[in-house]
Amino acid sequence: MIRVDNIVKRFGSLEVLHGISMSVERGEIVSIVGASGAGKSTLLQIIGTLMKADAGEVLIDGVSPMGLSDRELAAFRNKHIGFVFQFHHLLEEFNARENIMMPMLIAKVARKDAERRADELLALVGMSHRADHKPSALSGGEQQRVAIARALANNPSVVLADEPTGNLDSHTRDEIQSLFFELRERTGQTFIIVTHDEKLAEQSDRKIVMNDGSIL
Repeated sequence: MIRVDNIVKRFGSLEVLHGISMSVERGEIVSIVGASGAGKSTLLQIIGTLMKADAGEVLIDGVSPMGLSDRELAAFRNKHIGFVFQFHHLLEEFNARENIMMPMLIAKVARKDAERRADELLALVGMSHRADHKPSALSGGEQQRVAIARALANNPSVVLADEPTGNLDSHTRDEIQSLFFELRERTGQTFIIVTHDEKLAEQSDRKIVMNDGSIL
């Protein structure tokens, strides 16, 4: 479902990705691991169309986002790619339900339909009882659950997660890790997860190890 062919990325004279190639099947949970500076997050941002490669190609569901205009790319990203980061990036002025609704409203989904979908997702991640709470009233784990629900809002082709458990205590980290696998079983969702957490990496369907901008 995702194919990455010979991706090269440079920052000035420094080449940080040296011809990366990989593929991900639909419904697969793939972890990317490696030391800091290995190029993991750079690769994830290129797959997620947040950063452009200097060479190579990314295909998502047979579409090459690199050939799209900025406007088309933003629409493609909103529909096909969900993001979960180490820090949740929830909008503080909106409650949990409204945060989940945002990607749908941007995609011109009717407000009533967006609200119904947000409530379904809140139930899916075990947060129905916190729907009307703003981020400041939620724990770190609760905020991350809302962020995961938001990533699923538009039924994306893939969810990209960058250190999603890196800012959580061990108990909450285990809960969030389990949630990824529960969601895959219930929705068939595809996940690519950059992590330093070996437990999460070992539980994944496949672990890709990076070092100095290459896949080992």
